[in-house]
Amino acid sequence: MPFRMFTHLLTLTALLFALALGGCSSKEDSVGYMGGRYRGTKPYTVRGKTYHPYKSSRGYRETGVASWYGPGFHGKKTSNGERYDQNAMTAAHKLLPFGTRLQVTNLNNGRSVIVRINDRGPFVGSRIIDLSKEAARRLHMIGSGTARVKLVALGEGNREAEILTPEGDMLGLFYVQIGAFTDIYKADRLATLMRSKGYGCRIARHERKMQDYYVQLGPYLSRSAAQQVGKTLARHFRGLFVIAE
Repeated sequence: MPFRMFTHLLTLTALLFALALGGCSSKEDSVGYMGGRYRGTKPYTVRGKTYHPYKSSRGYRETGVASWYGPGFHGKKTSNGERYDQNAMTAAHKLLPFGTRLQVTNLNNGRSVIVRINDRGPFVGSRIIDLSKEAARRLHMIGSGTARVKLVALGEGNREAEILTPEGDMLGLFYVQIGAFTDIYKADRLATLMRSKGYGCRIARHERKMQDYYVQLGPYLSRSAAQQVGKTLARHFRGLFVIAE
């Protein structure tokens, strides 16, 4: 083969290869990036209504009604292809990208859990999230079936969580203790007040001093986050401090 013809053939091959790559990229963008923060953002239609999932969960916060789903769906495929496990800490949301980690706080009792979005729904009424049975159990909402909750996005999988975590910070579950009482009614009044202001809050008891009740805000996923809340409230609660669980 003449050299000139050979070089033309190489050029044509490279051009076709580039076009093929471009075609793959466009197709992948249309269905969402399956290895990172854009996973699960392809529009979909349920009962004649089309939903357009968010490109990112960054900054997402919402308050509304949560429900839960359990035995009837256990073992069936979720919207992202996983098998639904009613004993795992997962949830369904209509718009958040798959892999989003959410802090869910039951506003009726202050209990909080962290779940991962792997399914779509709920498509009933004005409910904003469908929790796994285990998540609902930890929030003490199995019996009632629904509860008013606050949702706060923590990140979309480990990749974003690592980006948002300050270097050298301590990760885990942290609480800001703002009060200690021997009277449960006083503790409950303070806890109710803080929940009305949007804080996750619980009343804890010492394993040895069962007559004492501790009002604690949280949970927060890093020590620095808890400390920041403590700083904003320090002038209102003398002697508050951060504890790790």
